Order: sequence, then C-alpha cells, then structure tokens
Amino acid sequence: MLQAIDEPTITMLLLFLTNSFVIALAVAVHYEFLYRATRLIPKMSIKPRLRILFGVFTALAAHAVEVWIFAIAYYFIHHHGGWGQLEGNFNGSLMDCAYFSFTTYSTLGFGDIQPMGEIRFLTGLESLTGLVLVTWSASFLYFEMQRLWSGG
Repeated sequence: MLQAIDEPTITMLLLFLTNSFVIALAVAVHYEFLYRATRLIPKMSIKPRLRILFGVFTALAAHAVEVWIFAIAYYFIHHHGGWGQLEGNFNGSLMDCAYFSFTTYSTLGFGDIQPMGEIRFLTGLESLTGLVLVTWSASFLYFEMQRLWSGG
C-alpha cells in the first residue's frame, strides 16, 4: 500500500535536488571556462608568459562566476526557500550573500555571518566544491605552464 510522503522527506528531497543543481551548474561553468581556455591559449599569438596570465585571469573569472551562482542560491533560499537563513552581520542583500559565498567557497570560513537551518548543507557543499575547483584550476595552470615553458 502506498503511503503519502511526509513533509520532512519532501523538504530533504527538494534540498538535495537544489544543492545538486547549484553544484552541477558551478562545475559545468568551471569546465567550460577551462575547456575554452585550453582551446584558445595555444592559438594566441602572444608571449607564453602572457598566455599564462590569460589562464590565471580565466580561472579567477570562473571562480567569481561560481561564487555568484552560490550567492544567488543563498539569496533565494534566505528569502524564499524556507530552508534556513543567514544571520549575524547580514542584512539580506545579494552583496552580503556574495560576501558570505566568497568566504565559504574559499574555505576562509565564516564568523560574522552564520548559516542557520538546512542552508548549512549548501555551505558545506560549497566549501568542498570550492576546494575541488580551486585545485582543478591549479592543475590546469600547472599543465599550461609545463606546456608553454617547455616549448611544447
């Protein structure tokens, strides 16, 4: 016999799907930035050192876009989701959500703004995602430097 799904189960499922979507979007953005840089850098008719700088700025731009994806998710959840809120030195603005996202993504940590409720799951996942994507950028830049500086 089928039973109705209770409210906490539905909430947990929606939270899982939302968090998964935000992370998948951030990873897809990162992939696209690095893929396009990989294709473009060898074709650039500038010195290798400038190509590396292009790669660094491309990685930084990717990270900034990804942080804003999480910031928009925090803003939406804080104002509409019913899955918790951000508290402390926080006025509910998108800029405060972006600041919180930058500190969380970089694993710098938070102190003046704290997550309360289910939104804490997204903050933990953002830290893990940021760690993986920053490492991915470092690997990308390492291989680009190896290739460009060895004359390959």
